[in-house]
Formats: sequence, structure tokens, C-alpha cells
Amino acid sequence: MALEPVMKTYNRLSVAFERGEGAWLYDTDGNKYLDALSGIAVTGLGHAHPAVTHAISEQAARLIHTSNLYSIPLQEQLAERLTRISGMDNVFFGNSGAEANEAAIKIARRYGHSKGIDLPTIIVMENSFHGRTMATLSATGNRSAQAGFEPLVAGFVRAPFNDVDAIRTIAANNPNVVAILVEPIQGESGVMIPADDYLAQLRDICDEQDWLLMLDEVQTGNGRTGTYFAYQQSGIVPDVVTTAKGLGNGMPIGACLASGNAAKVFVPGNHGSTFGGNPLASAAALAVVDTICNEGLAERAKQLGERIVNGFREQLSGAEYVKEVRGRGLMIAIELTEAGTELAVLAKVKGVLLNVTGGGKIVRMLPPLIMSDTEADLLVNTISKLIKIYSADDRAKPRV
Repeated sequence: MALEPVMKTYNRLSVAFERGEGAWLYDTDGNKYLDALSGIAVTGLGHAHPAVTHAISEQAARLIHTSNLYSIPLQEQLAERLTRISGMDNVFFGNSGAEANEAAIKIARRYGHSKGIDLPTIIVMENSFHGRTMATLSATGNRSAQAGFEPLVAGFVRAPFNDVDAIRTIAANNPNVVAILVEPIQGESGVMIPADDYLAQLRDICDEQDWLLMLDEVQTGNGRTGTYFAYQQSGIVPDVVTTAKGLGNGMPIGACLASGNAAKVFVPGNHGSTFGGNPLASAAALAVVDTICNEGLAERAKQLGERIVNGFREQLSGAEYVKEVRGRGLMIAIELTEAGTELAVLAKVKGVLLNVTGGGKIVRMLPPLIMSDTEADLLVNTISKLIKIYSADDRAKPRV
């Protein structure tokens, strides 16, 4: 039997899209869908946003790529914007979140070697997700993603998420630790939100131990949680912060930002990328960053997220099938008491795109920052009704 030309690395839903506009996608049969997933937190400005479209088309007609052997003025402008917004000192550009995290891992290891540590070790968290390259896969706290790809990369030690005492225990027993790599909110595992002072306490520990605090904001960055970066709600500045996804609104680009000593680690020849931060990607990202900042979309994400979460809590109040509704900005989850893996398919039938994670028990939504109140209410009403119907049907099934 002949194999299909595209490798089967995804379990895809049976739909293909040919165009998008704002918060909506249209399939090849002309059906429309409210996109509450944003291409997995990517299209924060929605589809076919005029500023991004203009930036890409104008730049593509002028110059797409030169390579990082030469100066790239648009890349320099983007770096200036991001460092000013973040309080960081400099930026390395790649093509994805995984590449940004690879850069962070390399910074930590080189930083450790500069301190005379032969086996520099990074603390990472259980149930985390940092990417699918070998180093980021090894840092990821998901055995199902790692299975079959051993031997994994050494140099990581794992701690429970949102457990500061566990970090202190590691500090007392492992002299090789040089950094902590953590998501401010764990996205792929189901929008897991730590205590309000979690990042501040990690900052204190890193300062005490002379470690780097490295934050994976691939998903939480670019306005999604109510500030440009999620750490800005904690009143801290990390040593390294990575981002991607929403930075290009669909144009592949990732960024690893560094401050203080971490910003001085790389020298020419230590790291690189053929495509990273090329003129086309930088032009798109500049349009995204400027739109988010000039139109107050981070604050809009905060307000819209509260509207959606409160709507779900009101409509699903008392529903036995629902364990919790939680969210921060436009990272929103409905945790069920039992697996509801079919809900993504059923939601698609009802014209809404979302996904189900956390072992099939967590309905995850990542709506675009430009979603209207009317569209937000439609999302809440449609999914609330669907969950109620699904839970009633499930309880009615005979138990074997």
C-alpha cells in the first residue's frame, strides 16, 4: 500500500480552510467557523488583519531574505520594540518557539560553563511543554511526547509546577543547577495557572543561587494574558524570556530575549539561524507588535477573557460534568470530571474551533485578541450548550 505523501504526525479533523477574516475561518465548502483556537495561540490579530497583510505584501515585493551575514534594519527595529516593551537587553531571532527555547537552553549551559560547572543542569517542570526538538523535548514534562525518542538529552531535573518548596529542595541538593525554565502558565497541559507570587518567588531563589530565571512565553506572550508578557503581572524581570506563536500572527518567527549577564553569553559563532528574523518575518512581527501596543489589545484580552470566563461560570454553574472554569486573559479552560475527547469534533459541527487536552478532560480555548463581545458571547453560549448536551448524553449511556 502506497503511503500518503504527508507524514502522519497529526490526527487532523476532517476540514480544510481556504480563507479567514477576523475571528472567522471559511472551509472549502463555504462553511464558516468561529476560531476560538487561533491556530494554537498564533493568530492573535485574527485572520487577514489589514496591518499584517499590508506589511507582508509590501515587504515581499521589496525583499524577502538576505541572511544574518548582513545587517537587517527591520530585525533591529523589532529588537528595539521588544526590548523596550519587555525591559530586556537584547534578542536572538529564530523561526519558532522550540528554536527560541533551544537558544535559552544553550544560554544556560554556556552560562554554567562560564562559572566552572561541567554538568550545567536546568530545572524544568512536570507537565510542561517546551517543543519537539531533542533538547526542548527533553525539557518537556510529558512522557507520551518523549516515548520512543530516547536517549533524551541530559542536563534537566524536574520539579512539580507551582511548588516553590520543591525548587528549594533541589537547590539544597544539586550544585550543578544553573537555571530554571518555566511557563508562567502551562498551556498545553490545560491552562494551569500558578499562585500569584510563584514567579516572584522563583526570581528570589534564582537571585539567591545565582541562577538564570528563564520564562517560556511562547504561548503566554504577545498580549494573550492581559499584559504584553505574562511575567509583567508579577513585577519581575527574568534573565531570559522566549516567545513565538502570536509574534508573527502566522508568519514563522521566534525570539529569545535576554537581560543582564544572560545577554552577554553569546558571541559570534555561538548560535545562529539561516531564516531567523529575516526581512519578511520581521516586517510581519513589527506590524503585530505595533498593533497590539497601539490598539491596547493586551488590556482588551484581559477584559474579554473575564467576560468569557464569567459567562462560562454562570452558564455551567452546578453542572456535575464541569470541575472548573479557569483562565487568564484569553487562555481559557473548562476542566471536565470525565474525558470529553469528542467535544472538539462536536464543536466543529456547531461551527466553533477549539481543542481538548489534558487527557481529554480539558476544553481549551485561545481566542483572538480582536474578538468582539458578540462573538465572545456566541462562543460561551454555543460551547455551554454543547457541554450540557454532551454530559447529559454521556450520563445516559449504559455502563458496562
